Amino acid sequence: MLKQRIFTALALLAVLLPALFATSHWPFMALTMVLIAAGAWEWGRLNGLPAWATWLGALLCLLACGAAVQGGWVTATPPLVWLLASALWVLLGAWMIQRGVEAWGRWPRLLRWVGGLLLLVTAWLAMAQAHHRGVNFLLSLLVLVWAADVFAYFFGRAFGGRWIKTKLAPGISPGKSWEGVLGGMLGVLLVSLVWATLERDGAFQGVSFYTLIFAKGAGVALLALLFMSAMSVVGDLLESLVKRSAGMKDSSGLLPGHGGVLDRVDALLPTLPLAMMLVSWI
Repeated sequence: MLKQRIFTALALLAVLLPALFATSHWPFMALTMVLIAAGAWEWGRLNGLPAWATWLGALLCLLACGAAVQGGWVTATPPLVWLLASALWVLLGAWMIQRGVEAWGRWPRLLRWVGGLLLLVTAWLAMAQAHHRGVNFLLSLLVLVWAADVFAYFFGRAFGGRWIKTKLAPGISPGKSWEGVLGGMLGVLLVSLVWATLERDGAFQGVSFYTLIFAKGAGVALLALLFMSAMSVVGDLLESLVKRSAGMKDSSGLLPGHGGVLDRVDALLPTLPLAMMLVSWI
Protein backbone atom coordinates (compact mmCIF):
# COMPACT_ATOMS: atom_id res chain seq x y z
CA MET A 1 0.00 0.00 0.00
CA LEU A 2 2.80 2.43 0.90
CA LYS A 3 4.61 1.80 -2.40
CA GLN A 4 1.36 2.38 -4.25
CA ARG A 5 0.76 5.66 -2.42
CA ILE A 6 4.27 6.87 -3.18
CA PHE A 7 4.06 5.90 -6.85
CA THR A 8 0.71 7.68 -7.26
CA ALA A 9 1.99 10.77 -5.46
CA LEU A 10 5.09 10.93 -7.67
CA ALA A 11 3.00 10.49 -10.81
CA LEU A 12 0.67 13.32 -9.75
CA LEU A 13 3.61 15.61 -8.97
CA ALA A 14 5.16 14.83 -12.34
CA VAL A 15 2.01 16.15 -14.00
CA LEU A 16 1.03 18.93 -11.59
CA LEU A 17 4.37 20.68 -11.09
CA PRO A 18 5.04 21.49 -14.78
CA ALA A 19 1.47 22.78 -15.12
CA LEU A 20 1.76 24.82 -11.93
CA PHE A 21 4.96 26.59 -13.01
CA ALA A 22 4.17 26.88 -16.73
CA THR A 23 4.42 30.37 -18.23
CA SER A 24 0.80 30.11 -19.39
CA HIS A 25 -2.15 29.61 -17.05
CA TRP A 26 -3.85 27.20 -19.43
CA PRO A 27 -2.00 23.95 -18.58
CA PHE A 28 -2.87 24.35 -14.89
CA MET A 29 -6.47 25.34 -15.58
CA ALA A 30 -6.99 22.45 -18.01
CA LEU A 31 -5.46 19.88 -15.66
CA THR A 32 -7.44 21.05 -12.64
CA MET A 33 -10.61 21.12 -14.75
CA VAL A 34 -10.12 17.42 -15.46
CA LEU A 35 -9.51 16.71 -11.77
CA ILE A 36 -12.57 18.65 -10.62
CA ALA A 37 -14.68 16.88 -13.28
CA ALA A 38 -13.43 13.59 -11.83
CA GLY A 39 -14.54 14.86 -8.44
CA ALA A 40 -17.96 15.61 -9.92
CA TRP A 41 -18.15 12.04 -11.23
CA GLU A 42 -17.30 10.76 -7.76
CA TRP A 43 -19.92 13.05 -6.24
CA GLY A 44 -22.61 11.47 -8.37
CA ARG A 45 -21.54 7.99 -7.23
CA LEU A 46 -21.55 9.03 -3.57
CA ASN A 47 -25.12 10.23 -3.96
CA GLY A 48 -26.32 7.00 -5.59
CA LEU A 49 -26.90 8.36 -9.09
CA PRO A 50 -26.99 6.02 -12.11
CA ALA A 51 -23.84 5.78 -14.22
CA TRP A 52 -25.10 8.10 -16.97
CA ALA A 53 -25.87 10.83 -14.42
CA THR A 54 -22.41 10.61 -12.86
CA TRP A 55 -20.85 11.22 -16.29
CA LEU A 56 -23.37 13.99 -16.94
CA GLY A 57 -22.25 15.65 -13.72
CA ALA A 58 -18.63 15.54 -14.87
CA LEU A 59 -19.61 17.08 -18.21
CA LEU A 60 -21.70 19.81 -16.58
CA CYS A 61 -18.79 20.62 -14.29
CA LEU A 62 -16.45 21.00 -17.27
CA LEU A 63 -18.95 23.18 -19.12
CA ALA A 64 -19.48 25.40 -16.07
CA CYS A 65 -15.73 25.86 -15.62
CA GLY A 66 -15.38 26.69 -19.31
CA ALA A 67 -18.22 29.19 -19.09
CA ALA A 68 -16.52 30.85 -16.12
CA VAL A 69 -13.33 31.21 -18.17
CA GLN A 70 -15.21 32.66 -21.14
CA GLY A 71 -17.05 35.07 -18.87
CA GLY A 72 -13.81 36.41 -17.43
CA TRP A 73 -14.59 35.18 -13.93
CA VAL A 74 -11.16 33.58 -13.52
CA THR A 75 -9.59 37.02 -13.21
CA ALA A 76 -12.58 39.03 -11.97
CA THR A 77 -15.15 36.99 -10.06
CA PRO A 78 -18.05 38.97 -8.55
CA PRO A 79 -17.36 39.14 -4.78
CA LEU A 80 -20.92 37.98 -4.16
CA VAL A 81 -19.97 34.54 -5.51
CA TRP A 82 -17.31 34.09 -2.82
CA LEU A 83 -19.63 35.43 -0.13
CA LEU A 84 -22.44 33.03 -1.04
CA ALA A 85 -20.12 30.03 -1.36
CA SER A 86 -18.43 30.77 1.96
CA ALA A 87 -21.76 31.34 3.73
CA LEU A 88 -23.10 28.07 2.36
CA TRP A 89 -20.06 26.16 3.57
CA VAL A 90 -20.17 27.74 7.03
CA LEU A 91 -23.91 27.43 7.63
CA LEU A 92 -24.50 24.10 5.88
CA GLY A 93 -21.31 22.63 7.26
CA ALA A 94 -22.12 23.45 10.87
CA TRP A 95 -25.70 22.26 10.48
CA MET A 96 -24.89 18.97 8.77
CA ILE A 97 -22.10 18.07 11.19
CA GLN A 98 -24.45 18.77 14.08
CA ARG A 99 -27.26 16.70 12.50
CA GLY A 100 -25.05 13.72 11.67
CA VAL A 101 -24.88 11.08 8.95
CA GLU A 102 -28.55 10.05 8.86
CA ALA A 103 -29.74 13.60 8.11
CA TRP A 104 -27.82 13.70 4.84
CA GLY A 105 -30.01 11.09 3.18
CA ARG A 106 -33.16 13.07 3.98
CA TRP A 107 -32.19 15.81 1.56
CA PRO A 108 -33.64 15.45 -1.99
CA ARG A 109 -31.04 13.67 -4.11
CA LEU A 110 -31.24 16.20 -6.93
CA LEU A 111 -30.60 19.06 -4.51
CA ARG A 112 -27.59 17.27 -3.02
CA TRP A 113 -26.18 16.53 -6.45
CA VAL A 114 -26.62 20.00 -7.94
CA GLY A 115 -25.46 21.75 -4.78
CA GLY A 116 -22.30 19.67 -4.70
CA LEU A 117 -21.54 20.38 -8.36
CA LEU A 118 -21.88 24.12 -7.76
CA LEU A 119 -19.50 23.99 -4.82
CA LEU A 120 -16.99 21.99 -6.88
CA VAL A 121 -17.09 24.54 -9.68
CA THR A 122 -16.70 27.38 -7.18
CA ALA A 123 -13.67 25.68 -5.63
CA TRP A 124 -12.10 25.25 -9.07
CA LEU A 125 -12.78 28.89 -9.87
CA ALA A 126 -11.10 29.95 -6.63
CA MET A 127 -8.07 27.77 -7.39
CA ALA A 128 -7.78 29.15 -10.93
CA GLN A 129 -8.04 32.73 -9.70
CA ALA A 130 -5.46 32.04 -6.98
CA HIS A 131 -3.11 30.71 -9.66
CA HIS A 132 -3.63 33.90 -11.68
CA ARG A 133 -2.58 35.88 -8.61
CA GLY A 134 0.69 33.98 -8.61
CA VAL A 135 2.20 30.62 -7.74
CA ASN A 136 3.32 31.96 -4.36
CA PHE A 137 -0.24 32.98 -3.52
CA LEU A 138 -1.73 29.62 -4.53
CA LEU A 139 0.96 27.59 -2.78
CA SER A 140 0.47 29.56 0.43
CA LEU A 141 -3.20 28.48 0.42
CA LEU A 142 -2.41 24.85 -0.37
CA VAL A 143 0.27 24.70 2.32
CA LEU A 144 -2.14 26.22 4.84
CA VAL A 145 -4.52 23.29 4.35
CA TRP A 146 -1.71 20.72 4.30
CA ALA A 147 -0.22 22.17 7.49
CA ALA A 148 -3.59 22.01 9.24
CA ASP A 149 -3.98 18.38 8.19
CA VAL A 150 -0.44 17.25 9.09
CA PHE A 151 -0.29 19.02 12.45
CA ALA A 152 -3.80 17.80 13.31
CA TYR A 153 -2.76 14.21 12.58
CA PHE A 154 0.33 14.27 14.79
CA PHE A 155 -1.29 16.24 17.60
CA GLY A 156 -4.29 13.94 17.47
CA ARG A 157 -2.07 10.85 17.67
CA ALA A 158 -0.01 12.29 20.53
CA PHE A 159 -2.63 14.08 22.62
CA GLY A 160 -6.06 13.00 21.36
CA GLY A 161 -8.46 12.57 24.29
CA ARG A 162 -5.95 13.62 26.95
CA TRP A 163 -7.12 17.21 27.40
CA ILE A 164 -10.65 17.12 26.00
CA LYS A 165 -12.53 13.88 26.57
CA THR A 166 -15.34 14.71 24.15
CA LYS A 167 -14.64 13.56 20.59
CA LEU A 168 -14.89 16.06 17.75
CA ALA A 169 -17.48 14.19 15.66
CA PRO A 170 -17.66 10.53 16.79
CA GLY A 171 -20.56 9.66 14.50
CA ILE A 172 -18.74 10.96 11.42
CA SER A 173 -15.00 10.48 11.99
CA PRO A 174 -14.30 8.73 15.33
CA GLY A 175 -10.55 9.20 15.03
CA LYS A 176 -10.63 13.00 15.01
CA SER A 177 -10.13 14.88 18.28
CA TRP A 178 -10.31 18.46 19.48
CA GLU A 179 -6.61 18.27 20.32
CA GLY A 180 -5.98 17.53 16.65
CA VAL A 181 -7.98 20.57 15.60
CA LEU A 182 -6.05 22.79 18.01
CA GLY A 183 -2.77 21.32 16.78
CA GLY A 184 -3.78 22.03 13.20
CA MET A 185 -4.53 25.64 14.08
CA LEU A 186 -1.16 25.98 15.80
CA GLY A 187 0.54 24.54 12.73
CA VAL A 188 -1.20 27.01 10.43
CA LEU A 189 -0.11 29.95 12.60
CA LEU A 190 3.51 28.75 12.66
CA VAL A 191 3.64 28.13 8.92
CA SER A 192 2.07 31.51 8.13
CA LEU A 193 4.59 33.35 10.31
CA VAL A 194 7.57 31.54 8.81
CA TRP A 195 6.26 31.97 5.25
CA ALA A 196 5.56 35.69 5.67
CA THR A 197 9.02 36.22 7.23
CA LEU A 198 10.80 34.39 4.41
CA GLU A 199 8.77 36.30 1.85
CA ARG A 200 9.73 39.59 3.46
CA ASP A 201 13.37 38.53 3.22
CA GLY A 202 12.98 37.88 -0.50
CA ALA A 203 12.81 34.09 -0.46
CA PHE A 204 9.62 34.01 -2.59
CA GLN A 205 8.46 35.94 -5.61
CA GLY A 206 5.01 37.48 -5.56
CA VAL A 207 2.63 38.11 -2.68
CA SER A 208 1.25 35.29 -0.56
CA PHE A 209 -2.09 35.04 1.20
CA TYR A 210 -0.26 35.38 4.51
CA THR A 211 1.35 38.70 3.62
CA LEU A 212 -1.98 40.13 2.51
CA ILE A 213 -3.79 39.29 5.73
CA PHE A 214 -0.89 40.25 8.02
CA ALA A 215 -0.96 43.66 6.35
CA LYS A 216 -4.42 44.17 7.89
CA GLY A 217 -3.08 43.67 11.40
CA ALA A 218 -2.25 40.78 13.71
CA GLY A 219 -5.81 40.51 15.04
CA VAL A 220 -7.37 40.20 11.59
CA ALA A 221 -4.70 37.72 10.51
CA LEU A 222 -5.19 35.57 13.61
CA LEU A 223 -8.96 35.35 13.14
CA ALA A 224 -8.64 34.67 9.40
CA LEU A 225 -6.07 31.91 9.81
CA LEU A 226 -7.96 30.19 12.62
CA PHE A 227 -11.17 30.38 10.61
CA MET A 228 -9.47 28.94 7.53
CA SER A 229 -8.02 26.10 9.61
CA ALA A 230 -11.44 25.34 11.11
CA MET A 231 -13.08 25.30 7.69
CA SER A 232 -10.52 22.83 6.38
CA VAL A 233 -11.75 20.48 9.12
CA VAL A 234 -15.36 21.13 8.08
CA GLY A 235 -14.56 20.13 4.50
CA ASP A 236 -12.91 16.93 5.69
CA LEU A 237 -15.79 16.05 8.02
CA LEU A 238 -18.49 16.73 5.44
CA GLU A 239 -16.86 14.44 2.91
CA SER A 240 -16.55 11.75 5.58
CA LEU A 241 -20.23 12.26 6.42
CA VAL A 242 -21.29 11.79 2.80
CA LYS A 243 -19.10 8.68 2.41
CA ARG A 244 -20.56 7.15 5.57
CA SER A 245 -24.05 7.88 4.32
CA ALA A 246 -23.19 6.13 1.03
CA GLY A 247 -21.47 3.23 2.82
CA MET A 248 -18.19 3.89 0.99
CA LYS A 249 -14.67 4.04 2.43
CA ASP A 250 -13.23 6.16 -0.41
CA SER A 251 -14.87 8.47 -2.93
CA SER A 252 -13.40 6.24 -5.69
CA GLY A 253 -10.28 4.32 -6.63
CA LEU A 254 -9.03 6.81 -9.21
CA LEU A 255 -5.86 7.51 -7.21
CA PRO A 256 -4.44 4.11 -6.15
CA GLY A 257 -3.37 4.17 -2.53
CA HIS A 258 -5.04 7.53 -1.95
CA GLY A 259 -8.70 6.84 -2.75
CA GLY A 260 -10.39 9.38 -4.98
CA VAL A 261 -10.01 13.00 -5.98
CA LEU A 262 -12.52 14.18 -3.37
CA ASP A 263 -10.53 12.34 -0.69
CA ARG A 264 -7.53 14.52 -1.53
CA VAL A 265 -9.25 17.89 -2.02
CA ASP A 266 -12.05 17.77 0.57
CA ALA A 267 -10.35 20.28 2.91
CA LEU A 268 -9.60 22.61 -0.02
CA LEU A 269 -13.20 22.86 -1.19
CA PRO A 270 -14.34 25.32 1.52
CA THR A 271 -11.00 27.03 2.19
CA LEU A 272 -10.27 28.20 -1.35
CA PRO A 273 -13.51 30.22 -1.82
CA LEU A 274 -13.20 31.50 1.74
CA ALA A 275 -9.67 32.73 1.02
CA MET A 276 -10.82 34.55 -2.11
CA MET A 277 -13.66 36.16 -0.13
CA LEU A 278 -11.17 37.42 2.47
CA VAL A 279 -8.85 38.73 -0.26
CA SER A 280 -11.72 40.52 -2.02
CA TRP A 281 -12.55 42.26 1.27
CA ILE A 282 -8.90 43.21 1.78
